[in-house]
Amino acid sequence: MASSSVLIKLLVLVGFAAAASAATTYTVGDANGWTTGTDYTAWTSGKSFAVGDKLTFNFGSGHTLTEVSKSDYENCAVSGNPISDVQSGPATVDLTAAGTRYFICTVPSHCTGGMKLAVTVGSGSSSGTPSTPGSGTPPTTPSSPSKPSAAAAGLQASAVVAAAAGVLVKLALF
Repeated sequence: MASSSVLIKLLVLVGFAAAASAATTYTVGDANGWTTGTDYTAWTSGKSFAVGDKLTFNFGSGHTLTEVSKSDYENCAVSGNPISDVQSGPATVDLTAAGTRYFICTVPSHCTGGMKLAVTVGSGSSSGTPSTPGSGTPPTTPSSPSKPSAAAAGLQASAVVAAAAGVLVKLALF
């Protein structure tokens, strides 16, 4: 009885570990960071953002990171209260839900000059293909890896869980 309880707890832990390892942290703009002169639409091209991923915006004084509505993003203006507003970087945004998130720099002429990012977050582990630039909700940390497809990430996680389950079952039987 005690061994099956331990087995179940270990399987749950392995499952959580596999899910956590699928998350990716992206550095917005790569080496350029969050600044003017970077094509954020091109930056998101080929990237798949998923719930659990993080976006790190590296920027210094002279820039802001403001999460806004789609309308504010399209107009490069904040009408009313922004979703979030960070005045100094770096800032890390956790992608906690599927959907599209919109970010702009509110310094005059920066957004209209291209310093804005829209990120489409898929609901699965690394499967949603972004449609426009960027995404996130601010606080701090960097990195810019490429992401495996959802199928590849799912297979990796499944393989880890299956292997761990097999080992644990063998241990429980002997």
